[in-house]
Amino acid sequence: NFTPVPHEHYRIGVPRAGVYEEILNSDSEMFGGSNVGNLGACKAEAIEVHGRPYSLSITIPPLGCVFFKIKQ
Repeated sequence: NFTPVPHEHYRIGVPRAGVYEEILNSDSEMFGGSNVGNLGACKAEAIEVHGRPYSLSITIPPLGCVFFKIKQ
């Protein structure tokens, strides 16, 4: 996100069901950010987006990015 405004409820497609852990949030207080994020994880829903059968509704922090990994 290259704007100073967070984007809430942004939907991204994912390949399978499950809980996706937020493994990096560049807006974390650890990095001097405002700590806008996804409370550590998001659960995939059976809503097709971007050609993927499941999707996450995420918050993208202002001037930042987030990375997710499916929990095993």
